Amino acid sequence: MTVRNPLRRRLVLGAPAAALAGALPSIAQAASVTLLNVSYDVAREFYKDINKAFVPYWKKTAGEDVTVNQSHGGSSKQARAVIEGLDADVITMNQALDIDVVADKGLIAADWAKRLPNNAAPTSSVTMFLVRKGNPKGVKDWADLAKPGMSVVIPNPKVTGNGRYTYLGAWGSVIKGGGTPAQARELTQKIFANVPVFDGGGRAATTTFAQRNIGDVLCTFESEVQSIVEEFGKNFDFVYPARTVLAENPVAVIDKVVDRKGTRKQAEAYLKFLWTEEAQQIAVKHNLRPRDAKLLAAHAKDFPSVPTFTVDEVFGSWKKAQAEHFNDGGIYDQLMAKK
Repeated sequence: MTVRNPLRRRLVLGAPAAALAGALPSIAQAASVTLLNVSYDVAREFYKDINKAFVPYWKKTAGEDVTVNQSHGGSSKQARAVIEGLDADVITMNQALDIDVVADKGLIAADWAKRLPNNAAPTSSVTMFLVRKGNPKGVKDWADLAKPGMSVVIPNPKVTGNGRYTYLGAWGSVIKGGGTPAQARELTQKIFANVPVFDGGGRAATTTFAQRNIGDVLCTFESEVQSIVEEFGKNFDFVYPARTVLAENPVAVIDKVVDRKGTRKQAEAYLKFLWTEEAQQIAVKHNLRPRDAKLLAAHAKDFPSVPTFTVDEVFGSWKKAQAEHFNDGGIYDQLMAKK
């Protein structure tokens, strides 16, 4: 009988136990772990670089090979995919709401935001405006987006974090400026009446504005500006409104998945890695505001100080904002019915 497996051949031939013991560690070391990171639309390049840094870091730290795969799309679509069975080990979003939705289904512990520093958000950004070179429409603040004849590109707030932040940024700018909810509603309605197309993700909205040449203004994250310039050239100017919303980018381990797959150790290490100096430097490279105060100060030129407010500060919480503004029949739907 032909025995093809070398290890089996030694068993058949009566190889000594010591020889077998020497063979087993190499087999164990050959095993590797694969993680899946489910993330929002415009975070592709950032996490691609994070993965490249984490793989050797984990090999050096734990002596283990790890592969990190990525899945990207509109943030709310991604959260629903996880709920519907996408086998993700970690979820990295641009709004706490999408992680809360998954936690509400029992896949993530309710206290997920307390497990890591900064409410489990290793980076942040702000919502700002990208305009055509020379700013021909003279855009300076949110009110300019509401003017008749203005064309504003914003991804769909019903399915994207980018779109929700823009909506809440417009509304919150009025409240933080001393205005009333009625005035906030009026401004927001006028801005969204000027949107020619609602894309399903931030990257698609960028393509609409920069490649298809639709719109006078693109509302986007500060972190997107660099990649837009690199891909489409220096045909744009960027404008910071007088007040804007702080976009925090939270992360969480998907407990049900990692416990079933046995990948909790690696998944937790992957997320903790995001607070290391190396990862924070990568964040700066991708124009994300780091949580490292010294690093942020060192790059003050790239991240100018701008008055910001959080969703919790103006709307109470992401859950309250969702229920009041974005659920079916909420204020957003009411405003769009008048478009």
